[in-house]
Amino acid sequence: MFSVRFAKINSSVKKTKSENSNTGNAKKSKPVILVTNDDGISSPGIRALIEAMKELGKVVVVAPDSPQSGMGHAITLDDPLRIERVHLFKDVESYQCSGTPVDCVKLAVDKILKGKPDLCVSGINHGSNSSINIIYSGTMSAAMEAAIEGIQAIGFSYLNYSYEADFSVPKKYAKEIASKVLQNRLPTATLLNVNIPDVRMSKVKGIKVCRQAIAKWQEEFNERVDPRGKKYYWLTGKFVNRDQGNDTDEWALSNGYVSIVPVQFDMTAHHAIPRINNFWNPNA
Repeated sequence: MFSVRFAKINSSVKKTKSENSNTGNAKKSKPVILVTNDDGISSPGIRALIEAMKELGKVVVVAPDSPQSGMGHAITLDDPLRIERVHLFKDVESYQCSGTPVDCVKLAVDKILKGKPDLCVSGINHGSNSSINIIYSGTMSAAMEAAIEGIQAIGFSYLNYSYEADFSVPKKYAKEIASKVLQNRLPTATLLNVNIPDVRMSKVKGIKVCRQAIAKWQEEFNERVDPRGKKYYWLTGKFVNRDQGNDTDEWALSNGYVSIVPVQFDMTAHHAIPRINNFWNPNA
């Protein structure tokens, strides 16, 4: 009886140790989430994204010290980069960087985290990054850089340009979508371009996973003359969408859906390879 009783006690001790070990592992496995953007570290959008991500893991912020909209995938080559610790967000390790959104991700991985986070989220951008806008977007380029490094990545944009915008809707969907990505993981070399319509919570119809609309900016330059008589120019234009498909991000957004476009950084036009090969081997 003694040996049986001792075995039970010993088993109980082992179980307790195992439970404690599992608890410790659970704490250690809390996902690290890198937050960045292109509107700058003081923008309301990044604050909303940080609040949403704090509910999912340990947040570290590395963002530009000033607005960097339209920077695309630019990196800094001819100037030194500087990182400064800031205390803008309660209980969140945060840094502002003198470089571009892509610089922020590169520096975060190499110098601050000294490794890869479990997830990189960029945004929440003030304004759309649907359709062709992704090409110019600093928000999406930051997420793209993370994906290139093998990090799960999402870019979030809200179709409201106001500094006073209510971010309750995009916060909700940012948390939901990020949670799904952390649980399920994206396919290799893929990231998500998420755009949220500017409507009340009750008017959001749901989420649509869709393709990027074939659309473009019809641009022109407004020519002016400065006091010294020299010409200068302001870029203007309007967004033109001639894609009538009901499976596009533009359709989803105009119909009250949150759009999710899976994006890849492999820019090879795979469908064109056979045709281009025929230039040299027409009878093949």
